[in-house]
Amino acid sequence: MESSVVVPWLVLGVLMAISSTQVEAAARAFFVFGDSLVDNGNNNYLATTARADSPPYGIDTPSRHPTGRFSNGKNIPDFISDALGSEPTLPYLSPELKGDKLLVGANFASAGIGILNDTGIQFVCPQISFSLILSFSNPFTVNVYTTF
Repeated sequence: MESSVVVPWLVLGVLMAISSTQVEAAARAFFVFGDSLVDNGNNNYLATTARADSPPYGIDTPSRHPTGRFSNGKNIPDFISDALGSEPTLPYLSPELKGDKLLVGANFASAGIGILNDTGIQFVCPQISFSLILSFSNPFTVNVYTTF
């Protein structure tokens, strides 16, 4: 009777030990597409009225300076990058996005963007469309392949 109780616990213990020794795969490149909720600074490089490069944006960041995020500090992709253990993705339009930083991924989000080409046109001038953002990803892919 005692052995019938011990065996399942022994099997469970062995399975737990085996599963805890598996090595987790490293996070791969992280790509972000969206609007102001996930924009981390692409609009800083565009001539648009939708910008987050002046106070009060960024007041909760370590530097206390605006970063281009439409929030006081981190946005959703920043928290996901933290959870994955990788560095935050840079804006696609950032001149710093080159070399090894290409392997981290890129943020293609832009405030005022929508699925439809005329989304946000009454608020953001000039405004870029989702189809244009998607077209940005093609040269990025070519750049990664030619760099590495």
